[in-house]
Amino acid sequence: MDSFAQALPQLGAAFALIFHPTQIMYLVGGVLLGLSIGVLPGLGGIAGLALVLPFLYGMDPVAGLALMIGLIAVIPTSDTFSSVLLGIPGSSASQATVLDGFPLAKQGHAARALSAAFASSLFGGLFGAIVLTFFILIARPLILAFGLPEMLMITILGLSMVAILAGRVPLKGIVAAGLGVMVGTIGSAPAGGSLRMSTYDMPYLMDGFQLVIVGLGIYAIPEIVSLLRHDRPIAEGGSLGDGWAQGVKDWWQNKWLSLRCAVIGVLVGVIPGLGGSVVDWLAYGSAVQTAKDRSEFGKGDIRGVIAPESSNNAKEGGGLVPTLIFGIPGSGSMAIFLGGLALLNMTPGPQMVRNNLDITYTIVWSLALANVIGAGLCIVLSKYIARMTTIRFTVIAPYLFMIIAFAAFQSRQSALDLATLVGIGIFGILLRRFDFSRPAFLIGFVLSNQTEIFVNQAFQIAGARFRRSAEAGWDYLLSPITIGLLILTVVSVVVGIRASKNIRENIDAPTGTKTAPAIFLGAVTLYLAVSCIDAWGVSRFQDRIFPLTIGLVTLAGALLLGLRMLRAPADDDVFIDLETGEEGEAPHGLWSTLVWFGALVALTFVFGLFIALLIFLLAFFRVRGRFNWQRTVLATAIGLAFICGLAAVLGRDLPPGYLQTLYELPWPLT
Repeated sequence: MDSFAQALPQLGAAFALIFHPTQIMYLVGGVLLGLSIGVLPGLGGIAGLALVLPFLYGMDPVAGLALMIGLIAVIPTSDTFSSVLLGIPGSSASQATVLDGFPLAKQGHAARALSAAFASSLFGGLFGAIVLTFFILIARPLILAFGLPEMLMITILGLSMVAILAGRVPLKGIVAAGLGVMVGTIGSAPAGGSLRMSTYDMPYLMDGFQLVIVGLGIYAIPEIVSLLRHDRPIAEGGSLGDGWAQGVKDWWQNKWLSLRCAVIGVLVGVIPGLGGSVVDWLAYGSAVQTAKDRSEFGKGDIRGVIAPESSNNAKEGGGLVPTLIFGIPGSGSMAIFLGGLALLNMTPGPQMVRNNLDITYTIVWSLALANVIGAGLCIVLSKYIARMTTIRFTVIAPYLFMIIAFAAFQSRQSALDLATLVGIGIFGILLRRFDFSRPAFLIGFVLSNQTEIFVNQAFQIAGARFRRSAEAGWDYLLSPITIGLLILTVVSVVVGIRASKNIRENIDAPTGTKTAPAIFLGAVTLYLAVSCIDAWGVSRFQDRIFPLTIGLVTLAGALLLGLRMLRAPADDDVFIDLETGEEGEAPHGLWSTLVWFGALVALTFVFGLFIALLIFLLAFFRVRGRFNWQRTVLATAIGLAFICGLAAVLGRDLPPGYLQTLYELPWPLT
C-alpha cells in the first residue's frame, strides 16, 4: 500500500501526459504509419521501427515515445489484412491466423474474419496493458532489489530463450543469437577500448554497426526483395464480403477463449526473446485442444482467428515487462524499441521504474490507447486498405527502397551506411532463406554491449569481494534471485528444446538440397573462427574474454550443426532452403531483384541521392514496372517530391555523392 501511495502522483502525471494534444497527434501518426507497414506482408514491427529510428534524433522524448508506441501497438492488428485477404502471414505473429482466416475470406466472409480479429486484437491489447500496469506496481519492490549479478543473469536468460526458442532446429537459434552477439562486439570494447574485428584503417567500424542499419538490413530488405520477385498484386480482389456485426458477435460468444489466449500472449511476451515466433501457435493449439468440435479448424473456423489474434496483441504488453523493467527485449521489435529509447535519452531498467515511473506508465497506457485507436481505424479504413492490396507490389517497392536509403543515411550521415546496408541486407536474405532466426540474431546484437558491460562490472566487484573473503564473493554472485533465475534458465532451455518443433517463421519451409545450406553454414563457421582468433589477439583480458567465450560457444554450435548436416537426410529441417519452394519459382531471380537496390546505392555514391533517385525511379518504373512514359514520369515525380518534402520537414540532408565534392550544387542536389 505504501508503494502504491507513493506512486499515485506519478500515475496522475502519466495520465495527464497521455491525453496531451501533442502526444495524441504523434500517437495517431504512429498508428497510421503502423497501419501502412502492417498491410505489407512480412515487414512487421521490426522493419517499421527501424525506419522511424533515424528520425528520433533530437525529437521530444514524449513525442518520440508516442510515435513508436503507436506503431508497435497497431502492427499486430493491421497485419491481419494480409493473413486473411492474401493467405500470407503479415508477420511471424500472425501465421496461425492464415489457417482459418484465409479460408473464411475465400468463402466470402473476409469482413467477418477481420471484424472478429480486430475485436480480439483490441481485447488482447487492453488486457496486456492492464496486466503490465498492475505488474509494475506489485513487482516494484522486487525490481528494485536487482543488482548487477541479477541483471546479468536475466540477460543470460533472455539470450538462452531466444537462442533455443527460435526455430525448428534449436542449434540454428543458438548460432543465430551467437552471431548477433559477435557482430555486436565489432569495434571498440566498452571497457578498455580495444579494437575488435576492425583496424585503424577502417574507422567506420571503430564504433561498430548501428542498430538502424542492422534492423533494416536483416528484416526490411529481405522481405521487400521476396515480395518484389513475384511481380504481382498483393491480392487479386478487394472485396470484403459481409459479416462485420457477426464477427463481433463471434468474439463475444468466444470471450473466454479470447481471455485464455490473451493470458497465453502475456505470459509468452514476458519471457525474453519468445515473442511472435511462438505465441500464435500456442494460442491456436490451445483453441484446438479445448474445442469439442474440431472438424472445421483449418477450413474456416472463426475460433482459429480469435485465438491467435487475442494472443499476439496481448504479447506486446507482456513484452514490455522485461523491456522496461530490466532492459531485456521481449521480442525483435522490442529490441529496436530499446534502441529508440536510447536515442530519446532514456535508459530502461530498475532505475527507470524507480526514478521515472510517470514515463513508464505513459508508455504502458499509450499502448492501450493506441490499440483502441488502431482497432477503430482498421474497421473504418478496411474497405480502402483492402483496395490497396490490389496494387502491384512493384509499384510500392521502389518507394520503400527510397525511404530505406534515406533512413539508413541518417544514422551517421555517411555514405558507407548505404554500402553497409546492402551487405547486411544480403546477409539477412541468406538468414531468411536458410531459416536461421532473424529475431534471435537481432536480439543477440542488441544485448551484446549490455551483456559485456554487466559481465565486466559484476566480476570486477566480485573479484574485489573474493579478495576479502570467498564467502563475500559467492554471497554477491549467488543471491536467491540469481539462483532462481539460473534454475529458470535451465528449465526454460529444456522445455524450449522440446517445444522447438512447434516454432516456425515459415509455415511450409521446403527442403531437398544439401549444397547451398552447407555452403552458408561453412561461411558462418569461418567467420566465427576468424572472430575467435581476432578476440584471442586482443591484448586486454577484459576486452578479450567476452567475445572469445561467446565466439567459442557459437563456433561449437556451428560445428555440431555441420555434423548433423553430414548425417541427416536431404529432407531434414536442417536443410531448409526457401529457394527450393515457391520462392525459387518466382518469375524474377533473387539476386537480379536485389541488384536494383544495389544500383540505387551505387548511383548515390556517384551522384547523390536525388539524382540517383531520378535515374533509379525512371528506370525501375519503365523497365520493371512496365509503365508507359507518362506514368513513369508521374510516379518518379511523386517519389522525388515525397523525399524532398520529408527531408525539408525533418531538417535532414539527402546523401551526397562524389559529384557534390566537385561542384557546388543547390538543394536538393547538394
